Amino acid sequence: MKNVLIIGSGKIGRMAAHFLAHTGEYKVHIIDSHESSWRESIAGLPNATGATANFSNQKDLDAALNGQWGLISCAPFFCNPLIAERAKAHGVHYLDLTEDVAVTKKVQALAQGAATAFIPQCGLAPGYITIAANHLAKPMSSIHELRCRVGALPRNPTNQLKYNMTWSTSGLVNEYCNPCEALVDGKMTLLAALENHEEFTLDGIEYEAFNTSGGLGTLGESLAGRARNVNYKTIRYPGHCKLIKFLLNDLGFIDHRQQLCDIFDRSIPSTTDDVIVILCVAIGIENGKLVEKIDARRVPAATINGKHWTGIQITTAAGVCAILDMLKDGKVPTKGFVKMEDVNYDDFIANRFGRHYAV
Repeated sequence: MKNVLIIGSGKIGRMAAHFLAHTGEYKVHIIDSHESSWRESIAGLPNATGATANFSNQKDLDAALNGQWGLISCAPFFCNPLIAERAKAHGVHYLDLTEDVAVTKKVQALAQGAATAFIPQCGLAPGYITIAANHLAKPMSSIHELRCRVGALPRNPTNQLKYNMTWSTSGLVNEYCNPCEALVDGKMTLLAALENHEEFTLDGIEYEAFNTSGGLGTLGESLAGRARNVNYKTIRYPGHCKLIKFLLNDLGFIDHRQQLCDIFDRSIPSTTDDVIVILCVAIGIENGKLVEKIDARRVPAATINGKHWTGIQITTAAGVCAILDMLKDGKVPTKGFVKMEDVNYDDFIANRFGRHYAV
């Protein structure tokens, strides 16, 4: 039985603990700064314990890491550099869900010379979307366009933003504000967030998509020299982007991000009735012909083991838990920096956790 530390008992940490503890192959220890949160997370779970800890406190992290085989960080993205540093010191495999580009580069630097694996960005986007996009494009000798699109949306929107809070508020605001990496005409480029707006219809429902930061992961860099254009955009219902631009640019919240987070937390309700919309489009040369290949799917909230879980919980936790499983089974590299491009799609989708994407 492998000892796994989960850092953070929010929405995703709880789902990951549920997935892993029920396998009988992992002993889960979950830490959080709020005792009531981790206690609720492990209630009724086999092979699960918890403790109160400060993610920014080295002593607390060291105590939690003692004797662990691997860790999954579900902590806020800005906590991950210290967590990764302590994981390396303890010889513990490191996985996280971050979409933050700067944090990922710090983790990549820490992975140099490590005896264990450092696998950031292995949730939904980046994460599954990277694996799926790379899978579509892999048989192509020349990639003209690779488009990655993901949205976590309410099934029945009722407010002007047509949006409900389903994951980290700080992460949401972060991706709306930071520059967006993309491969444009064969060169890695930084694009402005909220730009390059587009509209499309999927299964009769209209959506919009626009640049956001972090969702591409390392895919653009990996395909440089083989692909012309590789980009990531967030999916929303039409009209959302225009209102976010008003808040960030016209009202100046781009310089007051914490205030915007506070407003969103206070004013935008959460929902447990969500749906994850995923769209990958690859256009390129395969077997001498120009082809277009599409992976489009919708993953809704669902009941698992008699308990209701949201779509964002299921997809994000399924991504990181599948990678952890594959690490245990030797199906991904076991030391150094591991990219999502190193993950085999067929192995992922056949995994007991990855199968939650097979809808």
